[in-house]
Amino acid sequence: MDFDLQWLLIGVPVAFALGWMASRFDLKQLKREREDAPRAYFKGLNLLLNEQQDKAIDAFIQAVQDDPDTTELHFALGNLFRRRGEFERAVRVHEHLLGRSDLKAGDRARAQRALAQDYMKAGLFDRAEAAWHALEGTPFDGEARLALLSLYERSRDWQRAADIARQLEGGGASFASRIAHYECELAEAADAAGRPDDAVAALDRARTAAPQAPRPWLLAGRRALRQGDPARALAAWDGLREHHPATFLLVAIDYAHAARAAGRAGPAHTALTAALMQRPALELVQALETLESPDDPARLPRLLAQLQQQPSLSGAQRLLALPPQAWTDDAWAALRAAVARSVAPLQRYRCAACGFEAQHYFWQCPGCLSWDSYPPQRLDSL
Repeated sequence: MDFDLQWLLIGVPVAFALGWMASRFDLKQLKREREDAPRAYFKGLNLLLNEQQDKAIDAFIQAVQDDPDTTELHFALGNLFRRRGEFERAVRVHEHLLGRSDLKAGDRARAQRALAQDYMKAGLFDRAEAAWHALEGTPFDGEARLALLSLYERSRDWQRAADIARQLEGGGASFASRIAHYECELAEAADAAGRPDDAVAALDRARTAAPQAPRPWLLAGRRALRQGDPARALAAWDGLREHHPATFLLVAIDYAHAARAAGRAGPAHTALTAALMQRPALELVQALETLESPDDPARLPRLLAQLQQQPSLSGAQRLLALPPQAWTDDAWAALRAAVARSVAPLQRYRCAACGFEAQHYFWQCPGCLSWDSYPPQRLDSL
């Protein structure tokens, strides 16, 4: 019994000493590893700030190889690859992160978001769509839905765009105007495919989404005119003229033709004259001329007044279409041709958001994809 007690008294201090030495060794090893990882990270960061991206990438790759569990280094490396256009390498980095079973939920969502951004930048929209969908229910849910909305607009998938916009509608921002545009696009596509019932339903949804939006009224009038119902077209465009006089310029001449067909040239002439007094525009002058005889004495003073308020080659061309008797017909014809040739490239619409110019009116700018950024009046002023 005394022998066993002696060994016990000796063994306990020895075991304690060995344990203490082992713990000190582990702490030094851990401290050394923790010091090495930040050193490599800061080296890469310093190179990045000095715009030495190639050397920064080499430093980050070395750091990741030395410590594969460092998620922040993976994110930094993936972002660097994406900024340099090396999308395949960025995808591999973020897929490696997602393949780790020990990754925290927040970091997993960040990696999924970064992967979706890689696919978007690379133009792999199908994969990007699936990657953004995988973020539903995460802290990046709102950003993912906005990205999907942009993606569906790019691919002109208006039905899915409308569905996403309705999901976003309750998030504080209003998407009613966009939804109306999507439904109008669906209506035009349905008409082109010979599905008038679907077109009517889409226009109804557009009005419900944004009752004051001008495009549904404009399209409703055009549909009625194509269907041989000018009275219904006038009713739709009268609402457009009252609530959106600027957009009414897009259909002012069609309005005059519909009025002639419906036998309502007189009331239409009165309405167009009032609109011209409120908002001088060459489109309204042309619409009024459509309702008048070629020798109507009101044409010349009206054109002169229009040119005084808004000098333009288009107005000059209209004025030169009424030659005085002092000029020969050949001279006036040559002058009209020269003016027409000069004014043709100037008649364009310009996006107020990015400045993209086009000879045709767009509801959505082809350059920056903004909606309602094109003023309805052409830019051809001198």
